[in-house]
Amino acid sequence: MINSHYDWQFKNANDASSEAEELASALSVEPLIAQILINRGYQSVASATAFLHPDLSQLVDPFLMHDMQVGTERIQAAIMAGEKITIYGDYDADGVTSTAIMYDTLLQLGAEVDYFIPNRFVDGYGPNAAAFERLIKAGTQLIVTVDNGVSGHDAIARANELGVEVVVTDHHELPEILPDAAAIIHPRHPQGQYQFGGLSGAGVAFKVATALLEEIPQELLDLAAIGTVADLVPIVGENRVLVTTGLKLLAATERPGLQALMAGAGIKPETLDEQSIGFGIAPRLNALGRLDDAAPAVELLTTLDPDQAQSLADLTESQNKYRQKLVADISKEALQQAEDEAHSGHPTALIVGENWHEGVLGIVASKVVEATGKPAVVLSRSKDGMTAKGSGRSVAGFNLFEAFDDQRDLLVAFGGHAAAVGMTAKATELDALQRAFDAAAAKQQLADQPKPTLPIAARLSAGEVTQKLYQQLHELAPFGTDNPVPLFAFSPASVNDVKAIGAAGNHLKFKVVDGAHSVDAIDFGDGAFATELAAAPTQVSLVAQLSVNVWQGRTTMQLMVKDIALTGLVFEDQRTQTLRQSMFTQTGVYAFFNPKLYDQLQPQLPAGATSWLLADADRVPLIKTPVLYLVDCPTTLVDLESALTHIRAQKIVAYFYTKQSHYLLGVPDRQQYAKLFRFVKAHHDVDVSHRLAELAKYLQLDQDQLVFMIQNFIELHFVNVTNGLMNATVAPDNQPIESAPSYVTRQQQIKTEKQLLYSETPALRELVLSYVAEE
Repeated sequence: MINSHYDWQFKNANDASSEAEELASALSVEPLIAQILINRGYQSVASATAFLHPDLSQLVDPFLMHDMQVGTERIQAAIMAGEKITIYGDYDADGVTSTAIMYDTLLQLGAEVDYFIPNRFVDGYGPNAAAFERLIKAGTQLIVTVDNGVSGHDAIARANELGVEVVVTDHHELPEILPDAAAIIHPRHPQGQYQFGGLSGAGVAFKVATALLEEIPQELLDLAAIGTVADLVPIVGENRVLVTTGLKLLAATERPGLQALMAGAGIKPETLDEQSIGFGIAPRLNALGRLDDAAPAVELLTTLDPDQAQSLADLTESQNKYRQKLVADISKEALQQAEDEAHSGHPTALIVGENWHEGVLGIVASKVVEATGKPAVVLSRSKDGMTAKGSGRSVAGFNLFEAFDDQRDLLVAFGGHAAAVGMTAKATELDALQRAFDAAAAKQQLADQPKPTLPIAARLSAGEVTQKLYQQLHELAPFGTDNPVPLFAFSPASVNDVKAIGAAGNHLKFKVVDGAHSVDAIDFGDGAFATELAAAPTQVSLVAQLSVNVWQGRTTMQLMVKDIALTGLVFEDQRTQTLRQSMFTQTGVYAFFNPKLYDQLQPQLPAGATSWLLADADRVPLIKTPVLYLVDCPTTLVDLESALTHIRAQKIVAYFYTKQSHYLLGVPDRQQYAKLFRFVKAHHDVDVSHRLAELAKYLQLDQDQLVFMIQNFIELHFVNVTNGLMNATVAPDNQPIESAPSYVTRQQQIKTEKQLLYSETPALRELVLSYVAEE
């Protein structure tokens, strides 16, 4: 059964309110667009206009940010005094773009400046006392942090001891006690007056650059846009301005490093958008820091040498491909482990491997969460076998930090927040850690957590998916956090051309059909649903965003599926002439009509499965199950109805196996019966026990048909068989052959098989579902 992952919350933008009609008229947009704007909080003409037309005039005065005046004056004093300034950055895409923005700015101002990017595996995240000591020993006289610093108490205190001040520029959550820095430039500092708190690290660095240069540095907007999109901060307010204007600059960037990087990624300037950053540029910049030293990413962004730029872009591309391979290989192992017998029964997933690269374990954990629906921690055991280090990712409603915060006796190091954690665990305590993880799931009532909500803009049909509508919706771009791509619900008349695509069949493609209109749909990661979806083409509901597909110069619309579900009872046609072990691997109820087959297949059923036999129907209570497997073909439709009355399921899978088709075998004709009767009358003591095959050949009859005919004769007392010898009965009653019980049964079997084994799938589905008992 395909169930939705989300709780669909309908905003009904296609039923525009009178307010939306008025706003649409004022803005010269469609009512659908106006209703979406109102639903997102842009209810006045002024706020909606500012949202639809972001420009640099909407940027906030940087000096309203806490300590901006103090921090920039300290930096300017260092420049004037010729002090060596070191920018202390971070190893992710936001961190390296922040570093590049600050580095370019200070170079413009004539500063003696260098930068330092901490190594994830050596220095860890944020200010590191040992790293600060090395920088100061090398001559640094002022440290400026970007995208980090508000939690760097110890390192900043050590710098102060060594006579070096630190200016912090950061956007992360502020701890209760702030470090003793020369300045803390932060958009959400409680003593500041800044009107927009959602800036990324790159956004804060851009604002510092604006204050230092005393003008908006438009040449740095491309870097600000990359950092903003990469860090998943809200794409509203100032961030919307930075991304919108930055994308325009990025499309025409003169930075040789970005030119080479985008060329290698296949990003074309004419189609560049926020997704080009999110899925193209940012992952490549992140790859460097995930696998090794991220400093080359800053060189790539700041170099003016085309040859060096190409070399660095090639390095970045190769590292990204290596990162992708690592993620694919480790994810395969991790998912196999998550689904094995030792792990699948847990409400949480604690996955431990050997020699897994620590830099990608967060991505792998996200894939485990996506595949299993469970909060997951993925660890790699150290070479000495003493510890296991890695990352965790959570699901909606489960606080991952709380789950492990009181288990620090099992851990060497730990940190994070509700949705993501990093940890180093004691290898000897992994079993205890799994028990604690499961206990946290029980304590937080993980099993009872509601599905995460998914806002739906409107309901659409296939015929309403047009390029005009897509272009109108694109007026709301750039999309991202707090300004998501509008999603639409579809309940099509049917879906067809369902197929699993991709090298491993991991993805799903089908057509959404409403009357004469159809549109292609792509669902990444759900290729396993293909058979089930094809079995219930009229029961599909889905949520998707509108997209375009350009192929050989032709543009067509398509849907990118976000969530999918089947409504009602699902019927899956898997009729077969051969039973295979692979058909008995899933839990559920396996229904049998033939007692011999029932006994024969009991050892083949999986653990946790239930078997049901027609003969036991009256003494077995009502059974409820997610999946019912109809293993063999019943003799009559009444038998099938009995099974479907006694068993309630969300999904019915029909195998309808029969060892021999009575429909194809048919019944003998009168001439064949007459031939057998004449032979029996003319011969005595016919040895049907040992010479049946010989007799069938002599009479030119199928052996199974001969057995059937003899059974008919016995039931009508035309013959008797004693000790395997058959003889005609003296003066038998004159009865029609059609009155023999086995003949009647054969006719019932033929009728049943015709409908169950040889009908088309839609007719079979209709017949089977007609017997399902109403709740």
